[in-house]
Amino acid sequence: AHCEQGLGVWSWASTDTEGDTDVVLACAGDVPTQETLATVEVLLGLVPDLRIRVVNVVDLARLAPAELHPHGISDKDYQEIFTATAPVVFAYHGYPWLIHRLTYRRPGHDRMHVHGFHENGTTTTPFDMCVLNEIDRYTLALAALERVPRVAGRIGHLRQHLRDRRTAHHNHIRRTGEDLPEIREWTWNR
Repeated sequence: AHCEQGLGVWSWASTDTEGDTDVVLACAGDVPTQETLATVEVLLGLVPDLRIRVVNVVDLARLAPAELHPHGISDKDYQEIFTATAPVVFAYHGYPWLIHRLTYRRPGHDRMHVHGFHENGTTTTPFDMCVLNEIDRYTLALAALERVPRVAGRIGHLRQHLRDRRTAHHNHIRRTGEDLPEIREWTWNR
């Protein structure tokens, strides 16, 4: 049903069912989707009461306005999914400009922050490729937290914690040639 719809809110992964949304985590592609779900766990470990909405996109054309593409949706439907006010951190397996191009006419486009492929990489681990292209769980978590006003007083500590996690990853793969077990063996546990 979700694939037929083309995009939608994953209520089972979201925490904003009772109140305003602090941040929308959107994703398209298998690896960005996995990293987005892992981001939810990272964020809730740091800010347990954070109200997160997870949006998964299967059909990118659904992001376009209906008048520009037959799969497009109305602005009303778009705002119901992405909210009218919350910042959106979008993880995408392709070039970020494509998501911006598809959504630039949408209300609140200035709230859209896309992380995607930057042609960075080498022979390395799968997670390190995410880190190099800034679609890893720690980068996405920091991007989300930087846009939530109610955590602004703690952002320095939160930023340092997330940077320390990336440094631990970096040191581990340089030493072992493998991603950390907590990354390699990660599964959705909520």
